[in-house]
Amino acid sequence: MPPKSPRRGASSRPQDGQPSGAGNAIGDQDFAALCEKLNVSSPVRLRAWQSYEKMLSSDWTLRDTLGKIEALGLWLFIASVNSDDATFTFTELLRALNISVSKCFGLLNQIDINMDNLSTKVDNAVSKLKKKYQTTCHLYQKFHRTFDNIFMEQSNNWTTAESNTSYILKSCWLTFILAKGKVLQMDDDLVISFQLLLCVLEYFIKRSPSDVLKEPYKSAVNGISVSGSTRASRRVQSSNTWTSQLSATDTRVIEALCKANECPVDEVKNVYISSFVDFLSSAGISCIDGLPKVDVISQQYEELYKKNKDIDERLFLDSDGTLKVDYQESLEQERTPRKNHLEEAPMIPPQTPVRAALSTINQLMNILHSSSDEPSENLNSYFQKCTINPRTMITEGVECLGLVFRERFAIAVGPAFAQIGYQRYKLGVRLHYRVMESMLKSEEDRLSVQNFSRLLNNETFHRCLLACAVEVVVATYGRNLFQGLANSETTICFPWILGVFEQKAFDFFKVIESFIKAEPSLTKDMIKHLERCEHMIMECLAWQTNSPLYDLIRQSREREGADHPETSSTLQQPPQHNPTAADLYLSPSRNLHKCPAPSAPITNGQGPPTSQPQQRSTSLSVFYKKVYRLAYLRLQSLCNSLLSDHPELEQIIWTLFQHTLQHEYELMKDRHLDQIMMCSMYGICKAKNIDLRFKTIVTAYKQLTNTNQETFKHVLIREGQHDSIIVFYNLVFMQKLKSNILQYASPRPPTLSPIPQIPKSPYRFPNSPLKIPGGNNIYVSPLRSPYKSSDGLLSPSKLTPRTRILVSIGESFGVSEKFQKINQMVSSTERPIKRHADGAAPKPLKKLRFDGHDEADGSKTLSSESKFQQKLEEMKSARSRIQRQKSEESSDLKSEDSIKKEDE
Repeated sequence: MPPKSPRRGASSRPQDGQPSGAGNAIGDQDFAALCEKLNVSSPVRLRAWQSYEKMLSSDWTLRDTLGKIEALGLWLFIASVNSDDATFTFTELLRALNISVSKCFGLLNQIDINMDNLSTKVDNAVSKLKKKYQTTCHLYQKFHRTFDNIFMEQSNNWTTAESNTSYILKSCWLTFILAKGKVLQMDDDLVISFQLLLCVLEYFIKRSPSDVLKEPYKSAVNGISVSGSTRASRRVQSSNTWTSQLSATDTRVIEALCKANECPVDEVKNVYISSFVDFLSSAGISCIDGLPKVDVISQQYEELYKKNKDIDERLFLDSDGTLKVDYQESLEQERTPRKNHLEEAPMIPPQTPVRAALSTINQLMNILHSSSDEPSENLNSYFQKCTINPRTMITEGVECLGLVFRERFAIAVGPAFAQIGYQRYKLGVRLHYRVMESMLKSEEDRLSVQNFSRLLNNETFHRCLLACAVEVVVATYGRNLFQGLANSETTICFPWILGVFEQKAFDFFKVIESFIKAEPSLTKDMIKHLERCEHMIMECLAWQTNSPLYDLIRQSREREGADHPETSSTLQQPPQHNPTAADLYLSPSRNLHKCPAPSAPITNGQGPPTSQPQQRSTSLSVFYKKVYRLAYLRLQSLCNSLLSDHPELEQIIWTLFQHTLQHEYELMKDRHLDQIMMCSMYGICKAKNIDLRFKTIVTAYKQLTNTNQETFKHVLIREGQHDSIIVFYNLVFMQKLKSNILQYASPRPPTLSPIPQIPKSPYRFPNSPLKIPGGNNIYVSPLRSPYKSSDGLLSPSKLTPRTRILVSIGESFGVSEKFQKINQMVSSTERPIKRHADGAAPKPLKKLRFDGHDEADGSKTLSSESKFQQKLEEMKSARSRIQRQKSEESSDLKSEDSIKKEDE
């Protein structure tokens, strides 16, 4: 169906005979009063009033949801963003409408759902406001708790400002939000913001009387007063003295703060010296006598807030209604599994986003504790065994890219943070060398060779491997309030790193799986992040113009005719071998036609020169198999949501979808996989006379994971022109595939493509507790071994003091009461039926019961001793079966790994 044209007549119609001219004549009295209050310009007034009239005439549901003043204010906000003509701040808008920021975001979301006409510019503006609001919420809550741990409660005996903890709190928070606004260019960098907060707290601790401080800060300040300069002399220090590298005695307070908050001391010191000192000087408070004056700091922040036109963060101090939020929901506390109170055990504190981010950073530090930012002896040994020693090329490349990263990080985050960026880069270098060594050891075990000259002299491989390592570090520090594609010049989210290292997304794709498998210490969050990066590459990044993917596809078609390297017939074939990074980087590339003739000797990746014919690209084959699997899973989720009454359509839609990816791959250029999916669904439903509108598809699509509104609002039509998904379907997709779509309406439709085999994810999380499906808060964790201490081998039960009930198979079970307690927890838990590979349903698994009854097979009640023995035997048998399965899987993996890679 053709796209709907804007209703110009309805949207520009004046109300009640009022002229739609400029100035105060636009709209009714309520609208005019609101515009005067917000000092709105005439063009924005006109645009907002037209949008409001359009809403009234076209969407009754939205009109009932929104109050009149709320609707008028939100359309003024939308019009001002679209026109780049904001005359009011976001907080001023909230106060004029008398609504909270949370409600405002919810109403904007309702407008988007019902009207579906918010521009990308508005989406980005709202997203930025949400990030700043949520980040500041987390920081303020953390600030308040930390402040209470430092300063004594208010006493009536304290009369001076320096002794008034309420005054100190207010001045401290104002100084922090001013520093954050002036120093940071990224409002959502939680870690650097918190490190800056610690610098501000350190500054205030040193300038507060010791009798208002709690330990250990009181002792730290007194120690500085005794062994360092006096308090009075420190107040008049010049800004040059402030940069005196924080002497050993001067670091006591910052070290105490970092220890209490599990924050790396060196990083906080770096923030202090590189950015906070300069801020103190620029704000004119580096040499003041005593604490900064609240009115002076507030005035400076006022200027910054008016310039940015966003949220007034001072209002957090007053618990202002515009910032009202459900903190339980906002903090997104990550709690451990809830346990029944059968025994007394210490409670594990909830993980707030700040705590979770710092915890993840500490995990990364522990992984890299023993690693170096130089090649190890083992790596140097591999380098020396190469035909051409790559060490100089690698180390010089690492040094050169470090300077580039430092510069680009400073541009994105702020000039003062260049050194911090370089510190993070050096962590990435350590991870890069660590993973490289693990990869080479794995390849040596797999292929029984040690000469990796061709791989190790491949510059693209090294840049992508280093980029992957640095991305892990950057994402760890950015963890991870907000997900999604990069949408501004000041974000360091993926794929920012690809631009820094000048690498193509398709080349980066080749290293991800091998990187994860080579570093078993990666946390679950790190693995999930890399998996999401891989999905983004398959969805859109690898399909960008100038991607090497298109050259590989064209070369494959030239070699093998019209057939694609991954035809539909291979979709159900299980992989016989999981290619490694070496396989993917050394497979035929887009420059294959420039290689020596087949008769010329070619040095393969791991051995002496050989001659070989041209062969299909392993990287292309792996890429398409993964794309097919991802595409089908996305389609399946959308079909489950929209077409549950027509299950037969799923495979038909998949056939058109797969056909487009295989034969009409040019449609993917500079577009998104989900755009082709939605068009395929709409086209088949039209051919089959199923009433399914594009708006319905888009609404359901928004509910899928990792979706972005740009996917359906900003689709490439032709070079330089973008429009909605509907326009793309009518002008591009339908024109290209019309004859193919109409075949499905004929009595003899084309053969359907098989459903892709969906194997288990290669990214396993072996150390993560798994929840029993349908269970009453039951989790199973793998046995961690060895358990050693000074007393020898420890029982697992001695290592889990927080566990309420623990049964370790292979040990004495103890009293039978333990099983009764477990039985109470399990209650009516049922295990799902698992199907074998051949599709046959096995016998339903028994319920986990210890009372002699088995509802699954109707066993009779046994005596207490008999049932205990029976359960003991069942558990031992289960353990043996699991061990056999693991042994068989291990044998299969070894068998696969023993297959040598074919000559290139």
